[in-house]
Amino acid sequence: MTGAAVATVRAVAAVDAPADAREGWTLRMKDLCDLTGLPRQVVHFYIQQGLLPPGRKTGRNTAFYGPSHVERLTLIRTLQHERFLPLKAIRALLDETDAAFSPAQRSFLLGVKQRLDVLGRDAPGAKAAVDADEVLLRVGVGRDDFDRMVEKGILGARTDATGRTLIAEGDVWILQAWAEVLRLGFTDAMEIRVEDLALVQEVAQDLFNREAVLLAGRIERMEPERAAAMIERALPLVHSLLIGFHTAKIKDFFASLS
Repeated sequence: MTGAAVATVRAVAAVDAPADAREGWTLRMKDLCDLTGLPRQVVHFYIQQGLLPPGRKTGRNTAFYGPSHVERLTLIRTLQHERFLPLKAIRALLDETDAAFSPAQRSFLLGVKQRLDVLGRDAPGAKAAVDADEVLLRVGVGRDDFDRMVEKGILGARTDATGRTLIAEGDVWILQAWAEVLRLGFTDAMEIRVEDLALVQEVAQDLFNREAVLLAGRIERMEPERAAAMIERALPLVHSLLIGFHTAKIKDFFASLS
């Protein structure tokens, strides 16, 4: 059979193939596991938890998956092992992202992400994780406070094969900030507790959600390089405005008292 004939046969087969196959849904569960390195039980668990869309069933025990499943599984594992996010937080983040952005916007934002220096890419050999107990000892925070931070989703952590509790190196600042709260006596004088940090986290999350909606349809009009550069320049300005507005609100409040 000539090359042209082979191409014709393949083209006809593609047209006659089920829609799932033509759309790229050609992966079985075994393929999904081989491509991601995840066991079958973990993939099924992610589907049950709503983190991963189910496959398209073609039989009682047969389902097919597509490239989007591989991408989503890779992202989940990255968020778990590099960002140390708990599954509950990952599901909320993915749900919000899916609801807020169209596929075209997601593609554009991926291009922006690849050009953002502010993401703090690790240099070769840099540590992505640190021993939580060593950090707690160094900064002066108790294990009980740490455990409550993890329980409330303020801080992500995982246990390695040796039983050590690990946190992302980029999250050490949270413990350092809490150590300063302890040092200044807020926990005794004002009964500030770890749970109160959730308020600040919720405000930051709400602000980000509003920013995402506001900017999603605007920055995609730019080239990814320019959008990334503008985000880099805008972040310090936004942080300065937040501090300024917050300070002004406190001043206005006390000025209104008589």
